[in-house]
This record gives sequence, structure tokens and C-alpha cells, in this order.
Amino acid sequence: MDPLVLLFLVGAGLFAGFVDAVAGGGGLVALPVLLSVGIPPVSALATNKFQGATGTAMAAFTYWHGGYVDLRKLLFAIVGTFAGAYLGAMLVRQIDTGALRVLVPIALIAIAIYFMFAPQLGNDSRAARLSMPLFAPVAGFLIGFYDGVFGPGTGSFFTIVFISLFGMGVVRASAHTKMLNLTSNLAALVLFIPAGNVVWPAAIAMGLGQLAGGFLGARTGIRYGAKFIKPLVVLVSVAMAARLLLAR
Repeated sequence: MDPLVLLFLVGAGLFAGFVDAVAGGGGLVALPVLLSVGIPPVSALATNKFQGATGTAMAAFTYWHGGYVDLRKLLFAIVGTFAGAYLGAMLVRQIDTGALRVLVPIALIAIAIYFMFAPQLGNDSRAARLSMPLFAPVAGFLIGFYDGVFGPGTGSFFTIVFISLFGMGVVRASAHTKMLNLTSNLAALVLFIPAGNVVWPAAIAMGLGQLAGGFLGARTGIRYGAKFIKPLVVLVSVAMAARLLLAR
């Protein structure tokens, strides 16, 4: 690939990684960029999973290192998410995703409204409505399956579950979201890499940008908390909803 194109991909990866680490939705930036440089759709999807996993891994590590994730409590949710995402990626060719193009934008707009008008959203944890050890694996499987089949809004769905059902503050919810996002990306890559779908020069270039963007985004989320994350989640959710509706 042309060196200038690779440099452009590094910059796009940095921006996508920053957005994704804070609010999710980095694919909203990365996937159109990959398509714009001439990569075919299936290869673009596979390459996006790899470069996204790179930034998500950096963001997840940064949140974990900051003490915002308890991996022991999340272990079964990680297993459930991997299983769901792998199954979804295997079955995607047999499933009609047409209805999702209508339902997902509605869900994303509902999430945006929730984040805009729920006054209790902050950095502090609250009483959980459901037991996380029991229900996080179920949520992980279902959202992971959705990510394997379709994908847009996965981070927003994870975040809203951790906040509304498991009582987490916004920063801690974002941290746990990154762990499960990483899991679902890796599950898809287990299928994409052996099939030869990843365009490695583009994946590595964007991955380098993602490393920096994921670190900066996670540090920004930790430092500024809910006052920064909430509006960005609203913006990303509305942007994803609009893109899905306009693409119909």
C-alpha cells in the first residue's frame, strides 16, 4: 500500500481508538475509512476487527491498570461473550439482518436519550438491579452474538447494561465494556484470520494508531469521568443511528 495511505490509516486509527475507548463506536470511523481506500467489504470488516481489537486491548489494559475492572467477577461474562460472538460470526450468512437495520437505530436513539436525561448517571456505583455473576454471562452472550452478526452499537449496549442493570458508574461501565468488546473482536478474528480476510498492512497501520488512541481515550475517560463520557456516548449513538438509517 502507498506510504501516504498507510500514514492516513495511522491517523484514522488514532482517532477511532480514542472515540472507542471513551464511548464505543470506533468502527463508525474506521470501517468507512477502510472502504474508502479500496479494501473490499469482507476484508474491511475483518481488518476493522483486528485494528479495533488493538485499540480496545490498550484501553482495556489502561482501565484495568487503573483499578476499574475486576477480572474475577467478569470471567464468566468473558466466556459468554466469546461464545456468543463466535456463534454469531459463524451463523451470519444464514441470518437475515434486515430487521436489525430498523431496530438497532431505535435502540441507539433510546440509549442517547437515556444518557441525556438520566440525572443519576455519574461516576459513583449504585445498587445493582440484577446479580452480575449470574446475569452478566447471559448479557455477554446475547450482545456478543449481536456483534458477531451485525455489530454497530455493541459498545453502547454493553455500557447501558453495566449501568442500568449492574449499578456501575459511567467510568467503570466503560472499563468493563472494553473488556467484553475485546473478547467479541477476538472471537470474530478466530474465524477471519484463518480465512485470509485481514489486509495486514492496513490492519497494522491502523493498529498502531489504535494503540495510542486507546490509551489516550481511556486516560481521558478516567480523568474527566461522566461529564466527558456522557455527551460522547450520546453523540456516537446518534451518529451510528443516523448512519444505519441513511444506509438503508
